[in-house]
Amino acid sequence: MSNESITVLVAACSGVFALAAYVGLILVPAWTSYSRPWERVAAAFLSLYVLAAFLIIGAAAGAGVVWFWDRV
Repeated sequence: MSNESITVLVAACSGVFALAAYVGLILVPAWTSYSRPWERVAAAFLSLYVLAAFLIIGAAAGAGVVWFWDRV
């Protein structure tokens, strides 16, 4: 395998694991906390803000590593 295909494989596995963690640790508890359908849909929609916050924090951390890589 080439270095590029290893990078793509690692990125794909990380994406799948991150999605599974979001569903298992954030979406499912938010969904099961409510009994009415509209409350469940609203909780699932609002959990997307949590996902967006995690994505922004992860992208910022990754950008920080890339920015300061030569200084470490």
